[in-house]
Amino acid sequence: MTASTPATSPPVRPFTVAIPDSEIEDLKLRLARTRWPDPETVPDWSQGVRLDNTRSLIQYWEREYDWRRFEAELNRFPQFLTEIDGLDIHFIHVKSKNPKAMPLILTHGWPGSIVEFLKLIGPLTDPVAFGGDVEDSFDVVVPSLPGFGFSAKPTETGWNVTRIAAAWAELMKRLGYENWAAQGGDWGSAVTTVLGAMQPEGLLGIHLNSPYAFPAQIPEALSPEEQNAVDTLALYTGDMGGANHLQGTKPETIGIALADSPAGQAAWIYDKFQSKTDNHGLAEDALTTDEILDAISLYWFTNSAASSARIYWENKAGSMAGPKLTLPVAVTVFPRDIPLLPRSWIDDTYTNLIHYGEADKGGHFAAFEQPEIMVSEIRAGLRSLRV
Repeated sequence: MTASTPATSPPVRPFTVAIPDSEIEDLKLRLARTRWPDPETVPDWSQGVRLDNTRSLIQYWEREYDWRRFEAELNRFPQFLTEIDGLDIHFIHVKSKNPKAMPLILTHGWPGSIVEFLKLIGPLTDPVAFGGDVEDSFDVVVPSLPGFGFSAKPTETGWNVTRIAAAWAELMKRLGYENWAAQGGDWGSAVTTVLGAMQPEGLLGIHLNSPYAFPAQIPEALSPEEQNAVDTLALYTGDMGGANHLQGTKPETIGIALADSPAGQAAWIYDKFQSKTDNHGLAEDALTTDEILDAISLYWFTNSAASSARIYWENKAGSMAGPKLTLPVAVTVFPRDIPLLPRSWIDDTYTNLIHYGEADKGGHFAAFEQPEIMVSEIRAGLRSLRV
């Protein structure tokens, strides 16, 4: 008899962001040669991004924005690649000095990225340095979704939120974590919700913003808050749903249209940030111009317009009605989120709701817009899970 040798996991390899100078110069040349359309025929944002605002954004991107500044910021954090289910997954992994820290995986959405969570990493891993308590320490894992950022681009179909959630469970196991929690918004909320339904070994509980808690059948009699949820969902799938519909049906067309045009890529993302945050037209109140361009530049330099859009295509059969979860769930609602869900439906969907918070500001990209509020809510929401 010969003893079998257990299979070993693929290695976790260090990663450093290093965009060639030639790509930065190519970007500037493309921006300088942008061919602009006629201006909109309305005095507001109802036809999409306004030409004057987008011109200003592109001019700043070409002449003043400093990618190397942001690249250096990214490289301050330990980054890695590891192959899971045949695909290289990129992630940031920062461990707390507190040996009793809770491991936490943070998942972004579209047009988000690891950029959303950079301001959360310090306060979560070293709360004392940011005025918090050592008991609220986390080890933080921030992966890039497949096809996003520096993760590899799938070359086959099937990378839906269920497959991504399974990959995240494998990632946390590979990093040696026996007990851990998960947090997400936008598509990150969808992935985290699936994790909650799967309940993989070691998952203690989850924190959501943008919860998937619509009832499978909308009741005829609705409270004012429930009616508002229905109305904002109609807005989300209607006038504000252009990107969702196109990416859910024609992701390759979108990818081809944007892969050759940085101005087009910028406008595509700028529209989403502008419509679902506390930004108000001309003033960048929630996100600075540099922050917006950090996010846009990451999409441009990784040429991920098509590969990121496919998450909509892969999950087009989904809905805002989430599964009823029995594991511990914490929820924070941000007032500018769309759709905006009522407490009644959240209570009905999450039978073990351990925390409910209502922020006084912030929108759909809550971690990016309001990092201090998000840190506070994650701490409060997951505190009871510490073992």
